[in-house]
Amino acid sequence: MRAFVSVDLDGLADEIARVQEPFRAPGLNPVDPAQAHVTLKFLGDVDDDRLDAVCEALERAVEDAEVTPFTAAFGGYGVFPSLDYISVVWLGVREGGEQVTRLHEAIEARTTALGFDPEDHEFTPHVTLARMNDARSKDAVREAVTERDPDAGRLDVEEIRLTESVLTDDGPEYETYEAFPL
Repeated sequence: MRAFVSVDLDGLADEIARVQEPFRAPGLNPVDPAQAHVTLKFLGDVDDDRLDAVCEALERAVEDAEVTPFTAAFGGYGVFPSLDYISVVWLGVREGGEQVTRLHEAIEARTTALGFDPEDHEFTPHVTLARMNDARSKDAVREAVTERDPDAGRLDVEEIRLTESVLTDDGPEYETYEAFPL
């Protein structure tokens, strides 16, 4: 199965849709607000016979991170890789970023020990809002990112999830495979 580890933003779909509004423009592909999440680690294709080991590694990573349930606040815009070349528009983590980063680091250590590829870039806690397919709306994106500073709400984070991602013609569909309480 194609999988990733995440903090899901259950209950914030309306707020995500609201802050996504400037990015509903030509050349941009907004993500489904109901599927909003912070990716802690993208695993890619995971063979069924490895799922038990992955789940055990995630349980241990939660212990290693020593993160208890916390409140996260989401707001502010950013882009990857830069304002000169935009491929992803994102929403930041205003509060709780330290805990999210500690979870990421522990998950990264445990999953790379299992043979998964290490991240090739610095981790930035974020929620993807849209992907840019072409530059038609680049100026509008730049303006929104540099001149607006939205708040998208707060969320009590009590677990991380191993999520299956199924690619369809209508976009990815996500289903929780297993949840790991903090």
